[in-house]
Amino acid sequence: MEMEQVNALCEELVKAVTVMMDPSSTQRYRLEALKFCEEFKEKCPICVPCGLKLAEKTQIAIVRHFGLQILEHVVKFRWNSMSRLEKVYLKNSVMELIANGTLSILEEENHIKDVLSRIVVEMIKREWPQHWPDMLMELDTLSRQGETQRELVMFILLRLAEDVVTFQTLPTQRRRDIQQTLTQNMERILNFLLSTLQENVNKYQQMKTDASQEAEAQANCRVSIAALNTLAGYIDWVSLNHITAENCKLVETLCLLLNEQELQLGAAECLLIAVSRKGKLEDRKRLMILFGDVAMHYVLSAAQTADGGGLVEKHYLFLKRLCQVLCALGNLLCALLALDANIQTPVNFGMYLESFLAFTTHPSQFLRSSTHMTWGALFRHEVLSRDPSLLAVIPKYLRASMTNLVKMGFPSKTDSPSCEYSRFDFDSDEDFNAFFNSSRAQHGEVVRCVCRLDPKTSFQMAAEWLKYQLSAAIDTGPVNSCSTAGTGEGGFCSIFSPSYVQWEAMTFFLESVINQMFRTLEKEELPVNEGIELLQLVLNFEMKDPLILSCVLTNVSALFPFVTYKPAFLPQVFSKLFSFVTFESVGESKAPRTRAVRNVRRHACSSINKMCRDYPDLVLPNFDMLYSHVKQLLSNELLLTQMEKCALMEALVLVSNQFKDYERQKLFLEELMAPVVNIWLSEEMCRALSDIDAFIAYVGADLKSCDPAAQDPCGLNRARMSFCVYSILGVMRRTTWPSDLEEAKAGGFVVGYTPSGNPVFRNPCTEQILRLLDNLLALVRTHNTLYTPEMLTKMAEPFTKALDIVESEKTAILGLPQPLLEINDHPVYRTILERMQRFFGILYENCYHILGKAGPSMQQDFYTVEDLATQLLGSAFVNLNNIPDFRLRSMLHILKSRVFVKPLVLFCPPEHYETLISPILGPLFTYLHMRLSQKWHVINQRSVLCGEDEIAEDNPESQEMLEEQLVRMLTREVMDLIMACCVSKKTAEHTATPTADGDDEEMMATEVAPSSVVELTDLGKCLMKHEDVCTALLITAFNSLTWKDTLSCQRATTQLCWPLLKQVMSGTLLADAVTWLFTSVLKGLQMHGQHDGCMASLVHLAFQIYEALRPRYLEIRAVMEQIPEINKESLDQFDCKLLNPSLQKAADKRRKDHFKRLIAGCIGKPLGEQFRKEVHIKNLPWLFKKSKPMLETEVLDSEEGGLATIFEP
Repeated sequence: MEMEQVNALCEELVKAVTVMMDPSSTQRYRLEALKFCEEFKEKCPICVPCGLKLAEKTQIAIVRHFGLQILEHVVKFRWNSMSRLEKVYLKNSVMELIANGTLSILEEENHIKDVLSRIVVEMIKREWPQHWPDMLMELDTLSRQGETQRELVMFILLRLAEDVVTFQTLPTQRRRDIQQTLTQNMERILNFLLSTLQENVNKYQQMKTDASQEAEAQANCRVSIAALNTLAGYIDWVSLNHITAENCKLVETLCLLLNEQELQLGAAECLLIAVSRKGKLEDRKRLMILFGDVAMHYVLSAAQTADGGGLVEKHYLFLKRLCQVLCALGNLLCALLALDANIQTPVNFGMYLESFLAFTTHPSQFLRSSTHMTWGALFRHEVLSRDPSLLAVIPKYLRASMTNLVKMGFPSKTDSPSCEYSRFDFDSDEDFNAFFNSSRAQHGEVVRCVCRLDPKTSFQMAAEWLKYQLSAAIDTGPVNSCSTAGTGEGGFCSIFSPSYVQWEAMTFFLESVINQMFRTLEKEELPVNEGIELLQLVLNFEMKDPLILSCVLTNVSALFPFVTYKPAFLPQVFSKLFSFVTFESVGESKAPRTRAVRNVRRHACSSINKMCRDYPDLVLPNFDMLYSHVKQLLSNELLLTQMEKCALMEALVLVSNQFKDYERQKLFLEELMAPVVNIWLSEEMCRALSDIDAFIAYVGADLKSCDPAAQDPCGLNRARMSFCVYSILGVMRRTTWPSDLEEAKAGGFVVGYTPSGNPVFRNPCTEQILRLLDNLLALVRTHNTLYTPEMLTKMAEPFTKALDIVESEKTAILGLPQPLLEINDHPVYRTILERMQRFFGILYENCYHILGKAGPSMQQDFYTVEDLATQLLGSAFVNLNNIPDFRLRSMLHILKSRVFVKPLVLFCPPEHYETLISPILGPLFTYLHMRLSQKWHVINQRSVLCGEDEIAEDNPESQEMLEEQLVRMLTREVMDLIMACCVSKKTAEHTATPTADGDDEEMMATEVAPSSVVELTDLGKCLMKHEDVCTALLITAFNSLTWKDTLSCQRATTQLCWPLLKQVMSGTLLADAVTWLFTSVLKGLQMHGQHDGCMASLVHLAFQIYEALRPRYLEIRAVMEQIPEINKESLDQFDCKLLNPSLQKAADKRRKDHFKRLIAGCIGKPLGEQFRKEVHIKNLPWLFKKSKPMLETEVLDSEEGGLATIFEP
């Protein structure tokens, strides 16, 4: 009767599986079939016979696989309720299936083999070794029956190691039992694996040349591959003694297999894992056998063979692994020589370097890049860096570098052997470009290490390369009509042109070498004459190609340190640089400048600026010459852009700091700023800055024409406004007093001392800047007012989007790859709308930069401005409701650089906290909390708010992602601002490890071990005295725990919530407030509990709050009782100890662990685990330990209540 039932059920299951796997089935039938199958697995009492019936090899593969899945489900979810006889029957049946119920190794499907091995491993995890002591013996017996069984035994051993050691998917005691038993039997297991490998390799090698035995050869090859994969799973964690046993027999076998094409990849994987192992010095020392003649021979011959037949994916993958093996060998050698002075450099070190250099010169950019870290380790090594073999390879390495630094190998191109390899490694040119830039940065570091060892050779080769490029003809490359990668206007180079990529690489090489050479060599040893000669050649070089000119400018900057030894060359250098400042590629044409031309001009200004910043004493004697040059350029209003003008003014200011005379510098700044003052304080400008309608008309935002070819009548007005703002910022940023106190006193910069004895300085630019401050605040107020809806309607149609976020900023915020621009052919701005967008964006950010810089720059002169708080509130903080998130973020903090609010606060003297900072921050924090709460509410409810029939924008998904990411970034800036204002870290005495404060959301510790004590600052205490500010800070901090941003949650939890709460705990807190605060932390756990770092921090915070407030507030207990699945008795025990200090003897960690178990019901899980059926594996009797008395925590968790109940009153 049962067999009839089994047969009938199996027929239905076969039909259901067929329907599920049939592509032509409707969704309804497929769902019904799936439901039937799942209900069968969950409820049917005869699953085992049905599963065995379906798993017979006479069935088709999908049916067999489902039958085996049924058996796996039984083992995972019903094993604990099965009788001993049922378990034995199932185990024997599965072993019988492996022995006789499988097809031949070449016919059997991989998914059938996989599920069979899973079933056996699941049984092992539940019964071995206590109830299944002969498991290894049974596997050994199975493996003797044939290649199929042998391969399956390999799969079983590999999966067992992965589950127990790698993924650790078992309870602790079971894992410990199995791992210790594996370790005890490791010699036997590894001998079995190695003998299986050798036996099958020998058979394969004997049969592979005989066509009549091809099937048998392939079967043995399959087993060999499985044995190598299994070895890789064990080599990673077994004792190194096993790996190096019998004079490294295992390693020797793996080396022999490097020349066997079908097995070389697996062998290389095993070798890589073995060589990369950490462990005792004595054990690792034995791996030095790989530097022996035999091993080196096999490595070299394998590399040559794999690379000899052109690009074959399988061979290329092997080359990658072999390269990693050589890298690991180099790192091993570095580690051993650093730890043990008795270890000698291997005799074959030179051969190793030659083989390693072969990978460095390989066409594959990926392989070249893989060698950088190891070359750096070798060249930096205290012992190896002096080795003659390594020093001898330096010229060859530098030659290779001269090739490798050239950016060739784009996947879309065919102009280099690297391109073919790049098509394997990269999905797009953008991917390749990002990879190459990162790789070149590493390469530059290695070149600097080489230069440290042999600066003269490095300089000589850099000089030769520079001379060659100066004399070589320009090759712009072929014209490509399909893209902008061809020649630019007038036959100029593109970023892909052969000449440009050579110039770019040479420039990078020269810069790396010369920077390091000046750090390495003594003054007397520097090749000054050769350097000046090179500089002269560069200055005499004539070129009109903008991309090449950018490289020439970098070379001038790189060679400029030589001028410090020959100051007479300075005028010549400046003359050349000033000629680049006014560079035009098309003569006097008024066509829009391309990006490449703009970059040359900016580069020249930047170079002048850098020289004045780094060598002000050298430039000071030539100050008059420099000043006259700049004045001449500034006299023509249309000759330079506003940024270029400002850069040159900044250069003058930097040199003027060397006057070290307050009055002289003040007079100079008055003269320099006179044109700015005249424009900024003119009647026309005052009207435009203070009146919104006049402003719109002045900048041309009310004009209807937006033809890029048309004349822009208001372009000059915008330019003048930009020039003034740029100049104010530049002068304020660069003007400073002498760093030496005595020089500052002598120059008249010190005007007094603070009560604590610190000097009070005055800035020479203060007088000029304060004259311009009123109009600047008017501009900020007007700009903020522009965002009101009624003002936007006054702007002409093309300019209504002028205040929107620009596309490049959107791309950056969303983390999308930047396209490769052909900068030579494209003008900077194609339309007047783009120019207007850029104008508003830069103007807004620069205004806030000025306000942020004013405090640190002018100090007490700024903070004592009359009614400053009122003026700032009436300008910078006007109309915040309508200002978009990306603009508000600029006001708070842009890309981690201090912009406005943070420096304004951080540099404010304490005596101005009440009059200036509190009146500003109070309303600001209140507003920011309200705004963020609304934004996060919208994000959380987006699915409800946006119905399916609602008409969305062109790209709603992208727009929603952008909005959400902006809210997330704004939230982080707000949290950062609150922390900067309110808390400071003091390093704890017990540890010297600083807290890592990274931006990566996943970079979080799993344990809460704070290395610093977070305390409120004086400003924080001042703000917390004001009830409205205090409430806003607390609500923002605790609300952020429930917002969908793990970084904000982590920061608030670890650095903000507890210090703020501790400050108000001494007073009277309302019971509702306490309930809300504690509930917020628990909600945070529900939201972020899936992240280990957040979970640990939140549990710690909840524990602190509960321990501190439970004795005073019974309401907090009511919150705890609402947690799902909470154990009320365990909570009573916890409270009893907490409320009765005489009983509170448990260690802090035990109390925390107890508390964590209490609140486990509200700790969120990852989505993948939320609906997963839980697997329960019971512990077996202790195998290696005698039973100990139960720990206190176990007593507390026991069903009987334990000892704690005895002491209850």
